[in-house]
Formats: sequence, C-alpha cells, structure tokens
Amino acid sequence: MTYPMDFLHDLYKTMLRIRLCEESFVDPILAGEVTTPCHLCSGQEAVAVGLCSVLAKDDYVFGNHRSHGHFLAKGGSMKALAAEIYCKEAGCSRGRGGSMHLIDPEVGMLGSAPIVAGTISLAVGAALAASIRKDKRVAVSFFGDGATGEGVLYESLNFAALMKLPIIFACENNLYATHMPVSECRITQPISRIAEPYCMEVHTVDGNDVLQVYEASRQAVATCRKGNGPVFMEFMTYRLRGHVGPDDNVQGAHTDIRPKDEIARWIDKDPIKRLEQYLLEHHLLANRMLQEIKDEVTAEVQDAQNFAKMQPSPKREDLTKYVFA
Repeated sequence: MTYPMDFLHDLYKTMLRIRLCEESFVDPILAGEVTTPCHLCSGQEAVAVGLCSVLAKDDYVFGNHRSHGHFLAKGGSMKALAAEIYCKEAGCSRGRGGSMHLIDPEVGMLGSAPIVAGTISLAVGAALAASIRKDKRVAVSFFGDGATGEGVLYESLNFAALMKLPIIFACENNLYATHMPVSECRITQPISRIAEPYCMEVHTVDGNDVLQVYEASRQAVATCRKGNGPVFMEFMTYRLRGHVGPDDNVQGAHTDIRPKDEIARWIDKDPIKRLEQYLLEHHLLANRMLQEIKDEVTAEVQDAQNFAKMQPSPKREDLTKYVFA
C-alpha cells in the first residue's frame, strides 16, 4: 500500500504530539504541581491516531480514564488539555474535571470519564441519534480490556446490533485491568470474540502499528457509514508508564507486577519508533526531517505548558457555576 507523504507526516506528528505532551507532565506530577490523577497513554498512541485519522470532524468520540490521546487525535486543543490537567479555568472542562474529564464538542470529542465502561452507553446513544437523523455520522467508544467485565458493554453490544447502529466499539487491550493481568480475570481467548454472538463485524488488530490500525479502521468506518454497523475492534497494545501517573512504584509501594522482560518486549514495539523505522526504510522522511518535526512538536508542548501554568484557577465563588440544580 502506498500512502501520501502528507498523510504519513500527519500520523507521525500526531503520535509525537501525544507522546511528548504526556511526557511533559511527568516531572510536574512527581513534583506535586499536578494533583489530578493522570493515566498516561504512552505506548498506545497508534490506536487513537490510526482510528481518528479516518473520522470526520463531526463524528463522535467517547473516551475513558486514559483519554489524552483520544482528545488530541480527534483535534482537541493541546493548550486546553494542559490547562485542564493543571485544573485551570482555561481548561477544556473549565478546570473542574481534571485529566479524566475531557470534552470538546466542536471537534466531536463528546467526553471522557473515569467510570469503567461509563461512556459506552453514551456512545450508543450518540450512534442512535445519528441513525435517526440519517446524517452518516459514526460514534466511537474507546474503552480498555477491564470494561469487558461490565454488564453495560454487553447490553450496549446487543442494542447496537439490534438497531444496526453506526458505532465502533474500540477495545484497547493493554493486557492489564489496573494491576490485574487479563489472563487472571478472563478465559484465554481474544476479547474480540465477545462480539461474535451479536453478529457484527469484528477486527483484532496490532494496536502498535498505526498503519494496520488505519487500514482496519477505514474498513470499520465504511461499514458503519453504509448502515451495516456496529463494529467491534480489539487493539493489542501496551502502556509504557504506570497505571496512574508516571510510575506505579512510588513512595515505597510496589504495585507494578509486570515482568521486566514483558515490558522490554513491548518497548521494542513502540508505535512511534515503528513508524519512524518505516519512514526511514522506505526513504519517505530523512532523519533531518524527523528531527524538524520533533523540534516543532517540542516547542508546541512547551508553549502549552507555559500557557497552562499562567492561567488562573477557578474562583471559589464559582464552585456551583456549572452544576445542574
């Protein structure tokens, strides 16, 4: 498959924007400057970028507790994201939500929430609305492998299949639900098989290969736009940071039980490094051009950090301003 240069450039730059933006919060988190719990998606960028690259601006995306990548890949403002993580008034949720409550309706990011499987049914509702309006919009529900233990997922799969809704159920399987290996809470078989009884299109994808993610997502989105949804996609991936924060081994507590050799194997599968290798091997971008992109993104990230830190926090008297009576 031959891809346009601009397309490959955008894939690489978007993954790098997510990675460097998240990594810029490591020191502030460790220093206590950031107090909201941050679930970093470093290592999982290819899923968000590959899938969102197929979506239109007015398609819908719903996230979970680890959604910085979904927000940025869908077109959300890095400055608004950074400000929200610092809980500042200029944040995308006005500083009231923090890292796990991200929203930007103007680009179709309709919200993320920390409740496991909490936004899956909301995505189904958005898909139902699109179906009723016949506007060809597609909804995407991003969730982790831990959500497969929640009943709402199965209710949503059944309803979406019954109504042939234009929704993609995007399971990011990073092999661990918090600190529990998926092998200890599920029988050994692909998670994607849970969708088979509902007679929907199913994909199991290498979630660390952005081009594979793109190709499978392009097929899935086309299926939904034709009125033949829903689609279930399982993306095999891995987080390179802790479950929450940069590292699970802090303040004397050792909670990261992942084997070191397993982590090393997945570091070798880093989606950004894999795309860099592809670009270099196919003589699509030279090292100099890759460095120019990195420098550009680094400057953007620093600008977002500076912006966020200078913004005011929400005022105490505005505590109930956005609360429904």
